[in-house]
Order: sequence, then C-alpha cells, then structure tokens
Amino acid sequence: MRGGLPNVFQKWGMGQEVRVGYLGGSITAQNGWRPKTLAWFNQQHPNCKSSEIYAAIGGTGSDLGVFRLKQDVLDHKPDLLFVEFAVNDGGAPTDRILKAMEGIVRQTWKANPKTDICFVYTLTEGMLSDFDAGKFPHAASVMEQIADHYGIPSIHFGVEVARLHREGKLIFSGQATKEQSDRMAQQGQVLFSPDGVHPYEATGHELYFQAVKRGFAQIEKAGVAPGPHALPTPLRTDNWEQAKLIPLSRAILSQSWQKLDLATDAKANQYRQYLPDLWKTDRPGAEIKFRFRGSSVLVYDLLGPDCGQVAVQVDQLHPYSVPRFDAYCTYHRLGTLPVADNVPEGIHTVTLRLMAEQPDKLKILHQRKENAAITSLDPKVYDNTAWYAGAILVVGDILP
Repeated sequence: MRGGLPNVFQKWGMGQEVRVGYLGGSITAQNGWRPKTLAWFNQQHPNCKSSEIYAAIGGTGSDLGVFRLKQDVLDHKPDLLFVEFAVNDGGAPTDRILKAMEGIVRQTWKANPKTDICFVYTLTEGMLSDFDAGKFPHAASVMEQIADHYGIPSIHFGVEVARLHREGKLIFSGQATKEQSDRMAQQGQVLFSPDGVHPYEATGHELYFQAVKRGFAQIEKAGVAPGPHALPTPLRTDNWEQAKLIPLSRAILSQSWQKLDLATDAKANQYRQYLPDLWKTDRPGAEIKFRFRGSSVLVYDLLGPDCGQVAVQVDQLHPYSVPRFDAYCTYHRLGTLPVADNVPEGIHTVTLRLMAEQPDKLKILHQRKENAAITSLDPKVYDNTAWYAGAILVVGDILP
C-alpha cells in the first residue's frame, strides 16, 4: 500500500472527474486490464467520470516511457498514473531501469505533486520459475526499490497467476477453440495466453483486472491524508528526471529531408499521436546535425521494411552504423536510434548520416524462426534506404 492513492480516492468521493493515465507496453495496449479497470472505476463511482489517457506502445520499456511521458501523459493532466513496464524491462540493466523509473516519478510529481502513481507488474511464462522460487522477477524487483523510496503502491499481477499455475489450475500458453476453453473451465483450468506473454481478454486479462480490484481494496485503506506528494532526495543522482522529447526541427536537417503531410501521408497520420512531426529521407548522405548538453541522446524514429542504416558520429569519435531494420520489420513500427549513452556531462556535437549501403535484410529477418519461410524480398517493399525520424530524446538540453 505504501503511501496509497489518497488524492484520486478523494476526487472519486467528491464526485469529481478523474483522468487515468496508462503508460506501458503491448499488454497495456491490449483490450484487457486497461479498459476493464476504467469501466470498473466508472461503475464504482457513477457520480463522477473517469476518463483515459492512452499511452501504451508495444515493445517499448521505461527507457522510452521516461522521454515521452510529458507529451503522451503529463500534458493531459492525469490524476492517477499506472506504470507498466515489468515485461519489456525484463532484460534491461538494473541501473537503466532505476534511472528511467525514477525519472518518471520525479517528472510526474514536478508537473503535479497531487498526481497519484501506481506501479503494476505483468509477467511472461519465463518468469514463473522466479515466483516458484519465492521471488519477484528482475525488473519488478528493481522497480520496487523506486516504489519503496517514493512510497508508491504497487500491484504484481503475476502472484495469483503463478499460484494457479503451480496448482495445475492454469495453462500459461496455448491455442484453444471455444469448445476446448469451455471444457477446460469445466475442469477448473484456465488458458492464460496464446503466446506466453499477451493474456487472453476473457481469462488472463480478467486475472490481471481482479488483481487491481483486490489491490485497490487494500490501497484505499492506507489511511494517508490527501495532498501533494513530497519529492525526497533522489535515490540516484543520475536519474532521468531531465529526459526530454524535442521536435526534430530543432536540429539542422540537410535539404533532402521532407516533412510528411498528416493529411496525405499514411505513416504520418498513423503515428501522429507519438510523432506529431514525421520527417523522411531516402537520399544517401542526408544528414541530421545538432549539439546537446547532457549525458544521453537518442532519435525517436521508425523501423520498417524500406529502411536503411545510419552512420552515427559523436564529437570526434569514430562513426558507427545502426540499422533501422530488424527481424520484425515486415511492417513499420516506432523505434529509437541510440546515439550517445552515459557520455561525460558537457556539450557534445552529433552528426547522423544516411548510408548508401543497405543492411542484409534477408539475413536479419531469418534471425526469427517465424520468418523462416521468407526466401526472397520484394524489391518494391524492401529495396530502399529510407529513414523516418520525428524527435530527439535527450537527458539534458538541445543547444542552438
């Protein structure tokens, strides 16, 4: 329970509107625990409206969430913020999780000290062994350090799921027809997910939703007085409180870059919520240049079948190449191009150049066994060196 959620319970009690932010990955993006909880809030408090701030992006962790937090959540004035990154942060280093999650907390309470925060932890099939050994999986354990330091309540959705699995009442992954599912239910079993990660709406997400209901019943009893949340001394002085999302127009772009029209370009319209300004080039040698003061910087962009690779140079260091194509690039999706990570604090110069050479796309695709059937690439789809970019992500500031 820790410090509870006193301000949001007060607003519900007074019949005031409550804005609920959902910051997370693909599990939160599903039609599952997120809409189930929002509907429950409105059912429990019919005299006030609870509305949603949708901020879930599949395949992303807290190290992107901390940069997009202001644009995607805080600018919409949340009263309650759920943070769900335990699965997508599962392979992240401890210090990176701590820096990003602490940055999310400190940014939120600097924007509005009365915003209540709740950490929620999801799980994958591979995490069951941790529960069976009596411990939380890695990412959730790390996040609990932040929750302890700031008095943030947390709910681990996986505790009940793991218990049912141990008792033989839950099958974590598999496909089943409705008849098979009904037969399993009659036998006292639940099929949780099709893939070991993303729960079925009617079963796995229902268990997640029930965990929220049980958790909120306890959290409401925390007995903490409403009021602003105090910001204690940081747990880590190098946390990402200063993480910012800066429009790409603040950089110097070579002439071959084109800003895509939201009204006429399908990609620009598709990603407008996250990248309001999306730029494209497919001209080898096209450049982006900027200076920044700080310790880390990335470019918020797209990966996709027609994308190439980028040469990255920071200060006078030797340039290195980064493909904007990976084994999932049978379609376009949001990505981040790493530029500089934990460089010495100070002023740095960045030059990014689109390369003429394409990555070996067929070889990259075959890194996933699901792509084994692909034996050739359609030149119309894959034979290009495009780059789509929309923003700079910086821990620090972009300089003129």
